Amino acid sequence: MLRVMYPVKRIRDYENKAGGLMDAHEQVRALRAEDGKLKEYGLLDGPARDAGYSHRERYLRTMRFQSVDRIPNYEFGYWDETLQRWHDEGLPKEVNNNWLADIFFGFDPMRHIPADMGWRPGFEHIELEDTERYRVFRGGDGVKAMVYKDGSSTIPHYLEFPLKTRADWENEIKPRLNPDDPARYNHDWEAIRKAVEQDDLPVVITIGSLFGWIRNWMGFEGVAIASLEDPELIEEIIEHVTVLILTTMEYTLSRVGKVDVGWGWEDICFNHGPIISPKLFREWCTPRYKRITDLLKKYGADIALTDCDGNINQLVDCWLDGGVNCMFPLEVNSGTDPVALREKYGQGILLAGGVNKIELSKGKKEIERELDRLTKTVESGAFIPHVDHRVPPDISYDNYLYYLKVKKHLFGL
Repeated sequence: MLRVMYPVKRIRDYENKAGGLMDAHEQVRALRAEDGKLKEYGLLDGPARDAGYSHRERYLRTMRFQSVDRIPNYEFGYWDETLQRWHDEGLPKEVNNNWLADIFFGFDPMRHIPADMGWRPGFEHIELEDTERYRVFRGGDGVKAMVYKDGSSTIPHYLEFPLKTRADWENEIKPRLNPDDPARYNHDWEAIRKAVEQDDLPVVITIGSLFGWIRNWMGFEGVAIASLEDPELIEEIIEHVTVLILTTMEYTLSRVGKVDVGWGWEDICFNHGPIISPKLFREWCTPRYKRITDLLKKYGADIALTDCDGNINQLVDCWLDGGVNCMFPLEVNSGTDPVALREKYGQGILLAGGVNKIELSKGKKEIERELDRLTKTVESGAFIPHVDHRVPPDISYDNYLYYLKVKKHLFGL
C-alpha cells in the first residue's frame, strides 16, 4: 500500500521490467526466508488464522464490517534515517527503501492501476548551489529546496514555490495539467486488465488531491493568504484539478473495469487542525469529492480513502459528506484517535493506521499497551491498525520487530 505498503507509494507490479527490479524483489524474498531476527521474533511463521480468503476478499470483508479470518497486514513506511539506523541493528543493507521493506517484512500486497495526474511536463531539474554540507536545487515540481548531504533529514527545506500569482497559474502550472495530454494514457491496458483479473488483490486507483497539491505548489503561507485574498483563484484551481482527476480516472476505469479503493492525499492538517476552515473546505472540496466518489461507485468501489496527517477531526464530516469514508493514517499524538472516531461515527467510518509511533520508541510494555487499547476497535470492524506515519529513527529495530510480533499475535496475522 502505498510506500509499498500503501498504494500511492508502492512500486506497481505491472511496471516491473525484466532485470533489476524483479531481481531486487527476489533477493529480498531470499533474505527474508533466511533472516535470523525475523525468525527470532516469529515473523516467518504463517498466519495463525487463515480461512483461505484471497487478499482481495480479506481486505473487502474487513472494510465492509464482515466476518473475516484476520485483518490485512499492512504498514505505512519508514524514513530513510530509520532504515539507515536499522542497518546497524540487524536489518540487511539490501533493504534500503519502503517497497523492499514491505517485501522483507512480509506485508500483504495490493494492486495499483495507473491514473497519471502529475505535471506534464515537469519543470527542468536545475542544481543551483552545491557545498560540502548541502545542495540547493529546483526540482521537477518547480520548488526550490535545500537538502543536507549527510542524510540527516529526509524532508528537504523548501525555499521558494512556483505558484504565486494568477499569471503563474495560467502560464506555468495549468498547461502542465492538461487532462487531454495523450502521454498520460500511454500504458499497456490489456496487460494491466489481465493482471487485475488474475491476481485477486485489492485494486487501488489514486483519486488525487484537491487542496493538498495546491499547498505543495504555493507553500503553506502562500495558500493560506491566497485563500483569503483570492478565493476565486483557489476555487478555479480546485475545479481544474477535479476535472483532471475525473478524466484520468474515467479513462483508466473504462479500460480496466475493476476497482475496489480510491486512494487520495491531502496533508493539510497540523496538530490543531486544518490550514483552511471547515467552512471553506466544505464549500470548495466536499461537492467535488462527491463527484469523484460517485465515479468510483459507478465502477463498483465503495471505499474512498484520504491520507491526511495531523488533527483531522474538524474535516471528517466534510470528507464523509463527500463520500470519502476511510481516514488514514490517524496520527494519535496530533489528536486523531481511531478509538474516538469509531465511538463517534460507528460504522459510518473506515479506519487505517492509529498506532501511536511515540509509544513504539519506549519499551515492550508501552508497545503492548498501545496495541491492547486498539483491540476492541479492531474487533468492531473496518479498522486496519498500523503505525500512524512513517516509522521514525528513534524507534529501534528490536522495538519495531517486537511491535510486529505483538500485532501478529493479537490479530492472528
